[in-house]
Amino acid sequence: MSLKKKLMEDLKTSMRNKDTVRKNTITMVRAAIKQIEVDERVEIDDERILEIISKQLKERNNAIEDFKKGERQDLVDITKKEIEILLDYLPEQFTEEELEKIVAETIDEVDAKSMKDIGLVMKSVMPKVKGRADGNAVNKIVRSMLK
Repeated sequence: MSLKKKLMEDLKTSMRNKDTVRKNTITMVRAAIKQIEVDERVEIDDERILEIISKQLKERNNAIEDFKKGERQDLVDITKKEIEILLDYLPEQFTEEELEKIVAETIDEVDAKSMKDIGLVMKSVMPKVKGRADGNAVNKIVRSMLK
């Protein structure tokens, strides 16, 4: 089943179960998909949908930080639930150990020596972890290994 169909089925299920957080999260993802399809006049595939979901996930993670600064625990809790829902649609995320291994291999591949090579390493790592790791987490690991 394509991701688009799965999202539609899950939307119907969440409406039947009166799960408003799940319904709202799926609706936002579907709206982002529809926006791109209308803007670019194309039918997008599962890979592109995964990119959209990853972007939504990143936005939620950034929002949590803002909500914590504003001392809005209610919004932090809702956003964490949204993140869990979004993660259901993404492939299993890499653990920190798996990311460290991939980064170490890539550093050897591109022969990176210092922090000046961080862009080269990131450019090589990101396609390998696409949809399965957050860019900020990868960046943190690359920085720690290139010191």
